[in-house]
Amino acid sequence: MQKWLKSGSPWVWLTAASVSISIIMVIGLLLLIAVRGLGHFWPADVHNFEYLESNDQVVKVAGEIRNSERIAAQQIIDSGIQLETTEQWVTRYLIKTGNRELYGIDFRSILDPLISKRSQDTAMMVLERHEWGNFYGILKQVKVDGKVIAEGDNSWAVLQKQITATSEIYATIHDIEQGEIGSINYTIERLRLKQRGLELRGKDSPEELGKIEEERQSLQSQYKVLQDELKSHYTELNRASLVAETIEGKSVEIAISKVVLAYQPNGMTIFGKIGFYLHKLWEFVSDDPREANTEGGIFPAIFGTVMMVIIMAIMVTPFGVIAAIYLREYAKQGPVTRIIRIAVNNLAGVPSIVYGVFGLGFFVYFLGGNIDQLFFPEALPAPTFGTPGLMWASITLALLTVPVVIVSTEEGLSRIPKSIREGSLALGATKAETLWRTIIPMTSPAIMTGLILAVARAAGEVAPLMLVGVIKLAPALPLDGDFPYLHLDRKFMHLGFHIYDVGFQSPNVEAARPLVYATALLLVLIIIALNLTAIAIRNRLREKYKSLEH
Repeated sequence: MQKWLKSGSPWVWLTAASVSISIIMVIGLLLLIAVRGLGHFWPADVHNFEYLESNDQVVKVAGEIRNSERIAAQQIIDSGIQLETTEQWVTRYLIKTGNRELYGIDFRSILDPLISKRSQDTAMMVLERHEWGNFYGILKQVKVDGKVIAEGDNSWAVLQKQITATSEIYATIHDIEQGEIGSINYTIERLRLKQRGLELRGKDSPEELGKIEEERQSLQSQYKVLQDELKSHYTELNRASLVAETIEGKSVEIAISKVVLAYQPNGMTIFGKIGFYLHKLWEFVSDDPREANTEGGIFPAIFGTVMMVIIMAIMVTPFGVIAAIYLREYAKQGPVTRIIRIAVNNLAGVPSIVYGVFGLGFFVYFLGGNIDQLFFPEALPAPTFGTPGLMWASITLALLTVPVVIVSTEEGLSRIPKSIREGSLALGATKAETLWRTIIPMTSPAIMTGLILAVARAAGEVAPLMLVGVIKLAPALPLDGDFPYLHLDRKFMHLGFHIYDVGFQSPNVEAARPLVYATALLLVLIIIALNLTAIAIRNRLREKYKSLEH
């Protein structure tokens, strides 16, 4: 036994077991997130329930079963609910009943022993709406301009056509408002700033002001034409409506312009449900959020996360590499250099919120405020760069991750054989040429390793971003068709902050919980995709320069 312990085999097996357990835990966590998140988009059947309330009144509700749990019957009885059952454990269902404008709530808990009747109706439909959440009911009529155009069995096909037509009108309105009108407003604001700049410099001659006014009048004429066009579209949008009946028999009229999607899950085939599921997945990654971020998609958050990470990588790589080259190749190795290395290593352990406070104070208020004073005086007192935005968030995260790149690059430089440097110098190359053409290319795999670690950490950070640029809902993407196209001064959305906001700040926790899992899974997948891209580049570089290391 003692001989076996001294051989080191137990430690090998212990290490293997630890690694295996870690891998199993990671895979289990990802599976849990995937099941809880991706299952949210499957079209659940709508059940009709009749159950007894505490006052022995029969209540009818319709909705989706979102969750079920087994609880002790005695616990229910002790809470004051009259329960006649011989079972020790009873099932409690969490039902999404929707119809918030009628009930005031989206979810109800129902005990299985209190349910007197449970059924499904293939005619039961689900309406996803721009506001007020889901509506559950049976379609009765479709109206246009107050006149019934379809009723009974024919109304479903007509409703789908009306929803499609409404979606097309919404797309046209979005293109006009966000595209053409947005561009006109941006240009008018630039003209205002140009005029203000001329006034500050004392060059506001009548000729210059006349040119600006002429251009402004032209833009306002275009704006008026687009406004009239929008008015006609909104008039067309509000013509159609539907009449639906709730399970209690109450008729409700809903404008079709408020409906995003209508479907009948109880009557769907398996292929229909698969098609619907894929459609909802695509909507999740490609649409804007709605209903306080608890419904719709998260495309702005995906775009903001990827854009921020790319800008951060562009900033952190040259600074980290240059610092590492100086410390390894040029700095005199002594107590001062050792202290600098210790400080760099310790920076990696500083809490991220400290970087956020530093970024807010130094980058936003100091640098941004001075930039506004020097280059954007015409916009003051409204700040341009003196407010949190994409650039300051990227620089803050670059500062947060630069120690990782420095350490990784230094380790790569230390592995380059001294003979390569000496051979290059012996052939007549200068030290700078040796570094640029030989040492740095051979160190590129280590640089990519540092970048991979930096991206992995930066993409998941939330605390500093809350101070230097991230917001709950960004009205416009930081990239558009207006010069300078990439607007580094704009605030943006981020997947990590979106998870925090939906999970802890949402007014409707039960509705938001599945989206927390789905967004977390998407964030992990994006980080994996970015890392795999960097790993592929690193492996290519490693194979390219492997022969030079031996």
